[in-house]
Amino acid sequence: MQIEHFKSRRMAFVGAGNMAEAIIRGLLAAGVMQPGQMEASDVIESRRRYIQDTYRIDVCTQSRDMVRRADWVLLAVKPQVAPAVLAEIGPELESKPLISIVAGLTISAIKDRVAPSCRIIRTMPNTPLTVGEGMICLAPDAASLPDDVQCAQEVFQTVGRTLVVDESAMDAVTGLSGSGPAYAFLIIEALADGGVRMGLSRQTAQILAAQTLLGAARMCLDLPLHPAQLRDQVTSPAGTTIAGLHQLETAGVRAALINAVEAATRRSRELGNISR
Repeated sequence: MQIEHFKSRRMAFVGAGNMAEAIIRGLLAAGVMQPGQMEASDVIESRRRYIQDTYRIDVCTQSRDMVRRADWVLLAVKPQVAPAVLAEIGPELESKPLISIVAGLTISAIKDRVAPSCRIIRTMPNTPLTVGEGMICLAPDAASLPDDVQCAQEVFQTVGRTLVVDESAMDAVTGLSGSGPAYAFLIIEALADGGVRMGLSRQTAQILAAQTLLGAARMCLDLPLHPAQLRDQVTSPAGTTIAGLHQLETAGVRAALINAVEAATRRSRELGNISR
């Protein structure tokens, strides 16, 4: 059923890559918006044709004209071209909300290139968004209205879970949830390798590893317990799990993951400084 906020409103997708496509697909699947309410632009003709044929939404080459027609704008271009794109569409963003999913692009960097009355919501989604299990953090600017934030959350809740944070937290968000899927894939791969070493087939080991992480994550989200409490529930005295945990602690896995988040956060800050 269509949400009241979105009736008769048009959304423009500036850029139609995988992340934008996932959001379009989520909005349509949830019935939040209809094809006639969406329009997308992309520099690649084959991509425009694919989006139009698959989702029956309008596509165009002129982002500025599309933005002029829209009530909402979602910026989904590559970071290196974002400044030029914003310079093109900026005058058409007068009194409109702009959602940016461009990694590292700060609110201040956007403000420098758009109409002064544009209301900006910077977001950091991660790639599981493409399968409906994304983690999306939203940082609205001071001019954003409560309705803007609620609408943006409703958009992203069609493809995952949302949290509203202060923009100052965005680099840490990037280091944890933005880069986090890569850490999880590495862990899944390593667990599967362990299973293969112990005699399991590659296919079986990979399914076991992936589903185990998925199930453990679901328990963390759904149960009111600290991860350490959940870990203790699996860990019997002198059992198999404590033997495995001892090896992980000896190898410094906990410290390595903490250090990975710290390193990715620092790199996000560096890239953010470049974008300014």
